Amino acid sequence: MLHGSEMWPVKKENELTLHRAEMRMIRWICGIKTTDRFSSSELKGRLGIDGLVTVIQRHRLRWYGHVLRKDENDWVKKMPGF
Repeated sequence: MLHGSEMWPVKKENELTLHRAEMRMIRWICGIKTTDRFSSSELKGRLGIDGLVTVIQRHRLRWYGHVLRKDENDWVKKMPGF
């Protein structure tokens, strides 16, 4: 679900859609229905995972660190904005 997320321009609408999809998958993994009324944080705590938006931010920061350490003559560094 996160393939290539380092480059995604994530908007609030995208975050909400990803959060909903994530929670559907987490509920399915735990075997819990929405009527069982467990909070998102409680279910994520059971599985020991972080939120999807947090993971995307971590991926983007890690990617940005790689770009910053690149050689000045590299084509990535020549892109506008760097």
